[in-house]
Amino acid sequence: MRLAFMGTPEFAVPSLAELIASGHEIVAVYSQPPRPKGRGQKLTPSPVHAFAEAMGLPVFTPQSMKAQDAIDTFQSLDLDAACVVAYGQILKPSVLEAPRLGCFNLHGSLLPRWRGAAPIQRAIMAGDRETGVQIMRMSEGLDEGDILLSERLHIQRDDTAASLSERMSTVGATLWTRALAAIERGGAVETPQVGEPTYARKITPAEARIDWTRPAAEIDCHIRGLSPFPGAWFEAPGPDGPVRVKALLSCLSSEGSGAPGELLGGDLLIACGEGAVRLLRVQREGKAQQSPADFLNGFALPVGTILG
Repeated sequence: MRLAFMGTPEFAVPSLAELIASGHEIVAVYSQPPRPKGRGQKLTPSPVHAFAEAMGLPVFTPQSMKAQDAIDTFQSLDLDAACVVAYGQILKPSVLEAPRLGCFNLHGSLLPRWRGAAPIQRAIMAGDRETGVQIMRMSEGLDEGDILLSERLHIQRDDTAASLSERMSTVGATLWTRALAAIERGGAVETPQVGEPTYARKITPAEARIDWTRPAAEIDCHIRGLSPFPGAWFEAPGPDGPVRVKALLSCLSSEGSGAPGELLGGDLLIACGEGAVRLLRVQREGKAQQSPADFLNGFALPVGTILG
C-alpha cells in the first residue's frame, strides 16, 4: 500500500519500523518540527524524524497541518492510507479524507477510557490494572473513531510511564500489518466505542508536585505515572533554602507511620496521609538520577525531616 506515516516521539518509532519491514511504500513521513534541546538549545529532530531520515524516507515537518499549503501537499501524495502514532497535531476533515482508504491511529489505551494526550500516564496515575493498544479509524472528534484491532496489557505494580510505554509501543507496532491487510481487502471489522469516555488531559507542571497528605497508594501511582517526565517532585530543606527533588521510582511500604511528608528512615521511607512510600530513584535539580543511599550521602536529611 502507498502510505504516509505521521508520528513524533520514540513511542511511534517501532510502528514506522514495522511498516517499512512489511514492505509497504512509505512515500512521506510527517513529524513535529525540530525543537530546541539541551544546554545549547540546538534544534533537534524528533525521534521519528531522525529514524525516517536514517532510513532514507522523505520527512515533512509543517508547523501546522491546518495550513492550506500543508493540506495541499498531503492531498497530492495520492495515498492509500495514513498511519498515525502520537503525531501531536489535529487533522482536519480535508486531511482525514485525502487517503483513498482513510487515516488510522494507534492509541495507547482501551477506548473510550483515556481519550486524549496522556493516556499512558493517566492510566498509571489512576491505579488502573489494565490498559491496551488499539488501532482505530480516525474521525474529526478526539479519539472517537471505530476500533479495528485491540491488544490488552496488564499494568505491573512497578511499571512507570517509561516501562509501560516501551511495552505498548512494541505490541502496538505488531498490529499494523494485520490491520492494513484487513483494510486493503475490505475485511476490516470496525467496532464503535462503547461506554462512558474519560479524558487523559495533558500533564501540567502544577499537578506534578507530590501532596504527601494523600494515601500512599495514590502517591506511588502518581510517582510512577509521571516517571521519567515531567517527574513527580517534592521540596527538601537545603542549607540555602528548599531544593526540588524528583521522585522517579517508588514502592509501597508497610513500615512506620508519621506526619505526612515525614522522613521515617535513612532509605527515603516517607510517611503519607495513609501509609508510607519508599523512594527508590530520585533526582536533584541539575543532577543525575541516584539511589537513596547516594542521594543521602551528598544531601543530608535527618530522620524526622518534613518534606515539602
